Amino acid sequence: MIRRRKVIIGAVGVAAAATAAGCSSSGKASGAGGTTWVEPVANIEPPIVPVAFSVTPATGDKDVSPLTPIVVTAANGTLQTVTVTSGKTKIEGEIQSDGTWKSTGELAYGKKYKVTATAADSAGTTSSEDATFSTLKPAAVAKVTFQANGMLALKDGSTYGAGQPVIVAFSKAVNKKAAEKAIEITTSPKVEGKFYWKDDQTVHWRPAKYWAAGSTIKVSVNAFGVKLGKTTYGAKNSSTSFKIGRQLIAISDNRTHMTKVYIDGKLVRTMKSSLGKGGGTTGANGQKISYWTAGGPHVVLGKKRKHTMSSASYGVTDKDDPNYYVSENIEFCTRISYSGEYLHAAPWNGSLGRANLSHGCINLSTADAKWVYNNFRVGDIVDVKNTPRELPIWNGLGDWTVSFDKYGRDA
Repeated sequence: MIRRRKVIIGAVGVAAAATAAGCSSSGKASGAGGTTWVEPVANIEPPIVPVAFSVTPATGDKDVSPLTPIVVTAANGTLQTVTVTSGKTKIEGEIQSDGTWKSTGELAYGKKYKVTATAADSAGTTSSEDATFSTLKPAAVAKVTFQANGMLALKDGSTYGAGQPVIVAFSKAVNKKAAEKAIEITTSPKVEGKFYWKDDQTVHWRPAKYWAAGSTIKVSVNAFGVKLGKTTYGAKNSSTSFKIGRQLIAISDNRTHMTKVYIDGKLVRTMKSSLGKGGGTTGANGQKISYWTAGGPHVVLGKKRKHTMSSASYGVTDKDDPNYYVSENIEFCTRISYSGEYLHAAPWNGSLGRANLSHGCINLSTADAKWVYNNFRVGDIVDVKNTPRELPIWNGLGDWTVSFDKYGRDA
């Protein structure tokens, strides 16, 4: 009896304890008098994790490339606003698909930028972050211009002849490899091309053959933010485009004294001519002067309705020299070299088509010179044949005097 009573009292005590603890029974026995227990469920809110901002470039960064995009992220939260300013200038940007903000506007050299970002945490509470950085300030910047030749700027969208090379001129000496990498040339139809550096500031680009009629050429120089020299960066990005009209090639023969003009492969005009008389003299500074018309493909550089020509332009200044001359108001002048070779009217020359009597120009009748003046355009080809002197690559646009396999830095 005593042992049984203890058992009963123990059972009651356990039940009482269960009731006191707030537990409940399923009402079913588990095994031999067992009980099923259910733990209480507590309604506990997860902790609020603060927003963690990340701004690139980081605050305090200096000499940042203006090409570096600004990126803002907000871990544990959602970005709401991002503003980037430098004085009164605001840099645009947008939220990306992954929730980060990225700048789309262009930065500038030597500026301080302030980034202010706001974001909301999981509870909707807003917080903000500020960051500042500064971009590099180059010691020098190189500007870009596009040239038709050394005397004439290239006109965007204009039409040129089949010999017109691409010419990019930098305002300062540049690293050639870095500059070439920044230059993008797109042509239609697509052609292979090569660079030739006239000097440390001027680069030409030409295809293997003369441009086909109707070709289009687009040139982009993506120089902004690019290191083009030890302390020189590109000033800004620049672009231009031009097209090729009909393909005009004139062949002027020193032996036959004739100049023939072909348009798109068809002979359209034959002109009696008189080229350089040959021989030479010594200029005022001791330079050697040749009176042969230079041989090889020339490119038309420009035109003048009337032009005064003088031997002083190439170094003969002594009025007692038999080669000294001043000829005013020569008509219908089409220039083909920097040294002063022209196709022009020479009504005084009675040997057109029979003998070479000029000081290096291609003399024509007034009617033929006028036709050339009216029909030739900058970039057209005038190829001089059968003369003992070659046109140097630097004298005008002598780019086509060099074979394509040799065209390049050492041309």
